[in-house]
Amino acid sequence: MTTANELRLLPWSGPDGKPCYLSTDDKDSYMSRLADNIEAVQLGTAADLLVEAEETLGAGDADTEALRHVAQELTGALRDVLRIAISRGHRLTASEPHRL
Repeated sequence: MTTANELRLLPWSGPDGKPCYLSTDDKDSYMSRLADNIEAVQLGTAADLLVEAEETLGAGDADTEALRHVAQELTGALRDVLRIAISRGHRLTASEPHRL
């Protein structure tokens, strides 16, 4: 099993909004693969939203409702991408050899 500082931050929150973590050494476990797949979907969604935002902002005639919608969607995508970055950063740090 992994140590406390090697827990994987999962790309979703619990019902109370708190972070969820995975403790496993098996990168091919069902939960690890599920988390990898959800991260891939979230990153793809963020990329699609970036294109949508560029189109909306580039149109020049977007109304307030369209701008608000894009801003809300981008906020959610940014939250997801930030969680992925934090999770991957922790895993990189945990996998580095410890130097004395």
